[in-house]
Amino acid sequence: MATRKWTAADVPSLTGRLAVVTGSTSGLGYEAALALARAGAQVVLAARDEAKAQRTMASIQQVHAGAQVEFRQLDTASLASVQEFAASWRDGGPPIDILLLNAGISAVPQREETEDGFERQFATNYLGHFALTGLLLPNVRRDASSRIVEVASIAHRRAWLHLDDLQLKSSYRPMAAYGLTKLAMLMFGLELDRRLKAAGSPVRSIPAHPGVASTDITRRGDRAGPIQWFLGQALFNVIGQSAAQGALPLLFAATAPDAKGGAYYGPNGFREIHGYPEEAEIAPHALDRLAAERLWSASEELTGVTYRF
Repeated sequence: MATRKWTAADVPSLTGRLAVVTGSTSGLGYEAALALARAGAQVVLAARDEAKAQRTMASIQQVHAGAQVEFRQLDTASLASVQEFAASWRDGGPPIDILLLNAGISAVPQREETEDGFERQFATNYLGHFALTGLLLPNVRRDASSRIVEVASIAHRRAWLHLDDLQLKSSYRPMAAYGLTKLAMLMFGLELDRRLKAAGSPVRSIPAHPGVASTDITRRGDRAGPIQWFLGQALFNVIGQSAAQGALPLLFAATAPDAKGGAYYGPNGFREIHGYPEEAEIAPHALDRLAAERLWSASEELTGVTYRF
């Protein structure tokens, strides 16, 4: 279990290691990329917006001169983008030591579908990451220090996995859709670790959550109105913590030697809203092995990505 006050200063040396961080131009992703670069890792900023990524790289290098950061375009809402991103590793990319699956959106007011016909939050937060991980898994270094970290949420506790309607075509509510994606991420992370262990792989899959952190996830860019964004941010600012603090459980899962595969980490404070990394509560329905297997099969069918361990 984590110490009571594990911080980014406790991230061990990552010199010679490579980390891929999705959604890394702001919020939790930015803070995680910053800490990983400071520890000596080569960090790939996997993000949609190249202009924002260039500003992020400049910001990281301003804080840490000599930081090794690069941008590769990735939109997890697009299977074509995921395939293109993964292809660069199939063509001789370096081994990946840390795969941090962080990109996400929340509270899209009206149900939207991506170019692939998937509900947007489900595609962005979960399905694209499922496909990305399956495609990149052969390039993850087979080592006990290698980690795949799935960013989940305390919202998983009140969410339900509608296996017969994962796209929420019959009943869409913005936050219910968000909760479903985070429950899916948690169940995916736990199931992935079980499958890695069954295959004899030393790679660890370790889901984590940030508690309530002040980020721009509720903004949803061009779709959320200013009132929605303001109220969401006000609530997060009152009861939550900074993005840097929220990133600590993610960093613990990604780097701490005693982080356990198949465990779940989050803040240790009141109701896991804020605090320092510690093992987190997993709602009983997230431990349903049969549901996890059905989710896995559905995800492979939807994405066309079959895992090979």
